[in-house]
Amino acid sequence: MKLEKILTTVFACASLAGASSAAVADDTGFAQIHSMVRVGGKTCFADHSHSGSGAGANRKIAEMQAINSWYGFTAGEYGSDWANLNKAVKKSMKCSGSGANWSCDLEATPCK
Repeated sequence: MKLEKILTTVFACASLAGASSAAVADDTGFAQIHSMVRVGGKTCFADHSHSGSGAGANRKIAEMQAINSWYGFTAGEYGSDWANLNKAVKKSMKCSGSGANWSCDLEATPCK
């Protein structure tokens, strides 16, 4: 399965789980400390990405944990407007493990 499809599916599940507590998007204003660039109609950080890491009993759980970690840090720092992984660019997910011991690292540049 392509990384984009995996990230979209997992992020959609994570978004639904948090929808009741964060129905309104927001922007803290802290993003303005970074240089910005336009990418396909979106405003993105020019040279700053965020990472998230996760671990779990299987790869899917580890991926979801990494996405939740990326989302939580990005939303906390810049607001939920910036924490949409579907809008992010330069996404990469690296996972390793076997059996019931998996870990994943996500890197992505926030956009809105």
